[in-house]
Amino acid sequence: MSRVALTDPAADLLRRLTGQHGPLMFHQSGGCCDGSAPMCYPAGEFRTGGSDVHLGDLTVAGVPDPIPVWMSAAQFEYWRHTHLTIDVVPGRGSGFSLEAPEGVRFLIRSRLLTDEELSALD
Repeated sequence: MSRVALTDPAADLLRRLTGQHGPLMFHQSGGCCDGSAPMCYPAGEFRTGGSDVHLGDLTVAGVPDPIPVWMSAAQFEYWRHTHLTIDVVPGRGSGFSLEAPEGVRFLIRSRLLTDEELSALD
């Protein structure tokens, strides 16, 4: 059981971005505006630390390295009972996230975890 997954369109975009930028990572903070969207960076470009929670790693067919997904600990407190799916939609996101020049943006779709799923994560 994982806390995070992705849609097929997001996986397709991640394959393209990996080809252009190498290994990738996601981080989602609790800020306003684009700060609440998942941001995609070259692996290691965003420094994580004790104020971040590692949600899991995405395995994408055709991408050699798992893609770690991080969230600020403050944001995780609000979302700890949810399963998150990274998707991609048309539109402009933050200029800091790698997909911005593609004319699309990553976003999070969420659903509540069941009691059984929460128990499996503990």
